Amino acid sequence: MVVAAADVPLQSSVSAAFSSRRSMLQLHPALALPVAPHEFFHWNTAAPRETTKKAPEGDELLRLSDLERVCYLGEGACGEVTKVRHRRTGAVFALKTAHYAGPGGAANEEAEALRRSDGSPHVVRCHAVLGGGGADAAAYVLELMDAGTLGDVLGRRGGRGVPERALAEVAARCLQGLAHVHSRGVAHLDLRPDNLLANSRGDVKIGDFSVSRILYGRAGERRRVSVAVGSPMYLSPERFEPDAHAGPSGAIAADVWGLGITVLELFLGRRPFLAPGVRPSFEMLRQAICDGEPLSALGSAAASPELRGFVAACLHKDPRRRATVAQLLAHPFVARRHVDESRRALRELIAETLE
Repeated sequence: MVVAAADVPLQSSVSAAFSSRRSMLQLHPALALPVAPHEFFHWNTAAPRETTKKAPEGDELLRLSDLERVCYLGEGACGEVTKVRHRRTGAVFALKTAHYAGPGGAANEEAEALRRSDGSPHVVRCHAVLGGGGADAAAYVLELMDAGTLGDVLGRRGGRGVPERALAEVAARCLQGLAHVHSRGVAHLDLRPDNLLANSRGDVKIGDFSVSRILYGRAGERRRVSVAVGSPMYLSPERFEPDAHAGPSGAIAADVWGLGITVLELFLGRRPFLAPGVRPSFEMLRQAICDGEPLSALGSAAASPELRGFVAACLHKDPRRRATVAQLLAHPFVARRHVDESRRALRELIAETLE
């Protein structure tokens, strides 16, 4: 997902296609308004193919037409994101409209991953899933993060990396988010700066579950899932294998690799496998990741032993030797940070890029 921070004015009216789809969620009139978004949207566990739901007596059926488009935010491989405002309450959200339409595996998997991942302050909140039936693409009403992505933050810093004090806080929050997601039986599988969203309060949260996988079946059985998904820049070596699949442990280890590359990129202020101005092919990336040494990107950079050790623990090429999320939470780079100072440094860094 790509979410830009700047507001680009668009037409205030919602297009006919945008307003014609119906919601699977209900708005309860008994709630005092205006209220916090999570207090008036209720998750409906029905499958995405259900585009309407009969409301109990006295309830109001929420529709996409209740949301007024404010501006375009960005677009990624799996969907377009716009800023929207609830017409009656004035609450603002990010609305992601998926590129894939109709009932199917991609829509079902993303909706289930979002449902399971709900409840962590380190994961972007999904307030509602709309549409997704027939020829309609699913739409997700998401928490709006007003500073955009960490990729945006890096861009606004003009190539300057994130100092270690702030970076340790980013790593801690990502790990806490991953611990929550993994405990709910979900592997993210596309962890990167463009999928970590920030706000002006200094929060950083995991977002975009477009290619996420559910790791356990309804009876609790372990599933082998495709891990040959996501941005090639952040794939671990084993994910380049033809038709790569993994069980829960392997999929979770893939997320740890993605975190390591993300931390490395944020510190350097650039993608570690790219020379400036070079647009690598898939094969060039495969060779650099599988045959190269990711830590060499640090070179003579002024990185502390703690940061170097943290990244090294994430980037073992053998997924069985890669650190676990629990081990990384206990790593000195995260566990020994000065929490208040790290939080302040991150908040100030994000605020500076919004001035």
